[in-house]
Amino acid sequence: MQTNVPGRSGKDGPSHAIGLGPVQSWLRHGGATIVLAVPLIGAQLAQMTMNVTDTVMIGWLGATELAAGVLATQAFFIVYIFGAGFAQAVLPLAAGAEGRGDVRDVRRSIRMGLWVLVLYGAIVMVPLWYTEAILVALGQEPEISALAGAYMRVAQWSMFPALLVLGLRSYLTVVNRAYLVLAVIIVGAFGNAGLNYVLIFGHYGAPALGIVGAAVATLVSNLLMAALLAAYTAMAPSLRRYELYARFWRPDWADFFEVLRLGWPIGATIIAEVGLFAASSIMMGWLGTIPLAAHGIALQIASIAFMVPLGLSSAATVRVGLAFGRGDHRDLDRAAGVALVIGTLIAVGGACLFWFWPQELISLYLDRGNANAEAVLAYGVPLLLVAAVFQIADALQVVAAGILRGVKDTRTPMLIALFSYWLVGMPVAYLLTFVAGWDGQGLWWGLAFGLSTAALLLNGRFLLRDRYGLLATGS
Repeated sequence: MQTNVPGRSGKDGPSHAIGLGPVQSWLRHGGATIVLAVPLIGAQLAQMTMNVTDTVMIGWLGATELAAGVLATQAFFIVYIFGAGFAQAVLPLAAGAEGRGDVRDVRRSIRMGLWVLVLYGAIVMVPLWYTEAILVALGQEPEISALAGAYMRVAQWSMFPALLVLGLRSYLTVVNRAYLVLAVIIVGAFGNAGLNYVLIFGHYGAPALGIVGAAVATLVSNLLMAALLAAYTAMAPSLRRYELYARFWRPDWADFFEVLRLGWPIGATIIAEVGLFAASSIMMGWLGTIPLAAHGIALQIASIAFMVPLGLSSAATVRVGLAFGRGDHRDLDRAAGVALVIGTLIAVGGACLFWFWPQELISLYLDRGNANAEAVLAYGVPLLLVAAVFQIADALQVVAAGILRGVKDTRTPMLIALFSYWLVGMPVAYLLTFVAGWDGQGLWWGLAFGLSTAALLLNGRFLLRDRYGLLATGS
């Protein structure tokens, strides 16, 4: 076991990898993890704000436009979130190279990650272009499908800058510049909101483009964010030694295929969880309008809270990846342990919030003068109480997944996710809801059961890391 591995020097210059040197104390690990996680959490919340802003402003146009906007943005999101797996794959590769002081390998992994993201963006252009036809084939109303298709014909081009933002975000996270990502996404969020207001409704002399105006706003804001990040990574003096854009056309096929190998299971894992919650909404809709409305509110609240452990998960990937790259198993154990402790504390805090103030949280989404408000509130409070439990399980599973990604373990966690969500969580949710008669609470207990299964299996896999040989080669 190596506990003090100096950085390497080479033709690319000396290493300045985060955390090189003697084994760090638990306190230092905690501080470094929090410093890295905070801007990542903020970036997740800012990104969610952009999505909420789009939905709210499109909703002002009317129910038809809102329905079309929801269909189009969900279709875009599913395609985008799978691509995010390749950006996530860059984190352990680049962090490992940074940890061992190999500047050239940092550059290669990031560069090939960007190649993969651009290639993926080009491939998905075809199905996105035919969004209207696909929706009609799936039984959606022609008018709504046409509006969704018109939106997508513009918004799909934002896939390229959106994916590049993810790739450059991984780069800046590894080199300890995550705060810059947060700043850029905040700028993009404000720009998106302003452009939505102007272009959707035709303010300040602009044409009123309706739902297409929201697509233009999405495209422009993503282009702005990508341009700002590209300019910073190209010109920042502290990053010049990485020479990210020098001979950008030159392939490094080993890194290219490694990004593919690690990335597709991560994307599939994310889709498995996203699909679980999408299916839960469909099942809740079978119970009626009030249950579905309450479910939607509770899920929105839980999703906002989830952004915190999600950001921490990325920080855990980097912290663990740095130690893994330099072969420092003791530091790796501490980085993982600290991330799990912080994740648990955050989850318990969120659970207490849900447990003690469920009415206040749900009421934020309701007009108490509405005839159905009290019914939605009464139905939603018990769901949020169950969410207090699943908040802890969700945090532990996503942090554990991040830790395993740090040691390049992605395929088995994907299988664990598929098993836990679809062979455990979904059947239990169905049985408790429609067979045992637990109604909406049964569905949420099923979700909690699936997430708890994933948390136990993923954390168990890391605890048995030596048996599985994860610290030797990854998997």
